[in-house]
Amino acid sequence: MVKNYILDTSVIVHDPLCFYNFEDNNVIIPIITIEELDNIKRREGMVGYHARIAARELNKLRGKGNLAEGIRTEHGGLIRIELNHMDMDFVPPGIDTNKNDTKILAIAKNLQKMNRNIPTILVTKDVYMAIKADAFGIPAQDYHNDKVLCDEIYRGYREIYASSDLINQIYNGGIKEKDLNLATPLYPNEFLDLTGSDNTNHKVLARFDGENIVPLKYAKQSAWGLTPINREQRMAFELLMDSSIPFVSITGGAGSGKTILATAVALEKVIEKGEYSKILFVRPTVAAGSDIGYLPGTEDEKLRPWMGSFYDAIETLMSFRSTEKDENIKMHRYSRKPSFSVDNFIETYKSKGIIETKTFTYMRGRTLSNAMVIVDEAQELTPHLAKLMLTRAGFGSKFVFIGDPSDNQIDNFMVDARSNGLVYTVEKMKEFKITGHVTLAQVERSPLAGIAEKNM
Repeated sequence: MVKNYILDTSVIVHDPLCFYNFEDNNVIIPIITIEELDNIKRREGMVGYHARIAARELNKLRGKGNLAEGIRTEHGGLIRIELNHMDMDFVPPGIDTNKNDTKILAIAKNLQKMNRNIPTILVTKDVYMAIKADAFGIPAQDYHNDKVLCDEIYRGYREIYASSDLINQIYNGGIKEKDLNLATPLYPNEFLDLTGSDNTNHKVLARFDGENIVPLKYAKQSAWGLTPINREQRMAFELLMDSSIPFVSITGGAGSGKTILATAVALEKVIEKGEYSKILFVRPTVAAGSDIGYLPGTEDEKLRPWMGSFYDAIETLMSFRSTEKDENIKMHRYSRKPSFSVDNFIETYKSKGIIETKTFTYMRGRTLSNAMVIVDEAQELTPHLAKLMLTRAGFGSKFVFIGDPSDNQIDNFMVDARSNGLVYTVEKMKEFKITGHVTLAQVERSPLAGIAEKNM
């Protein structure tokens, strides 16, 4: 049955191409929504960028017909802008009828009354809007097109039992996937924590390279003085160190080691070994307070407050580098500070073009070749921006997305734990041989951080 889907502004800001994702149904865009998009089009960051993308797409549709009358999509649906039906008779006293939300709800309610044989549904990512719609008897739903619907997000590894003979064969070069008789096929670059079925002390950590299950290549290596200290960190380190895997995603809670692992490998591969020509640190500027445009100074000076995690990681790593060489150095070991500041170190390499710090505002149109690109707090991205970032990849580059996709770590109202660009990218990219993902499970920052992450 054909349905009327009325789009709230929050949906279009989340996915500026959402108009095409409703199959053969009627997509109704209230004129109030267009007004709101017009008001935010010059805003800094993701909100303004998505509003401008939506405007360009709607302008393309204008070339195919009249938006007020409706334009047919290739799936047989209809996209139109609603100019009328803002009668407020149904609104109880005390409700502000001048608010845009109320006007959009009025359009939905009046269309619902006019078209009793056609289900009319308000699509919104605004929880308060959904609550008010429910109170007014208007069916409301979230935008599900790019929401990850699986029960459990892919974590990048599994624990299994195998015979000691098979484990020995892995140590000696590898085995075939079929040798393990797994219930579900492995994804390329998925890890296996194998325990001996006949000897539980017999273990191996292995990776499926797309053809064979092989032992880790970088298990005995360190990067910029850093050695991974738990199972999941060893898996992430394997993916980061392998130049044949140009896209790596790492998720995990606060203090699990995402940023410091990625930063250590980047410094090792760019400054120490010269495998890439530069490091690019990218971070979305989403906060509860002022946007980047309201901070004083140059681009670099504006970005400095947002790049604290990278500066902290480099400071810790420089402390490692300043100690005497120790084969057993670990992430939690404390050491003396280097003789120069982290700011001086970063500024020196910035002046040489070896380190860059950027926000997404400056990514459009760029091609990033022969670079190691680290995208921090990637859970703040929309799927559209995640795609924008990955399509910047040029030859010889390696992209690393890191973040914590749990709801309490997301400040961007446009996304949640199931619709953010990080989990969307993990699920969409897990099937390819040139990508890899690991979820870090343990907090290594400090005992206090571990207790807070688990219990608060």
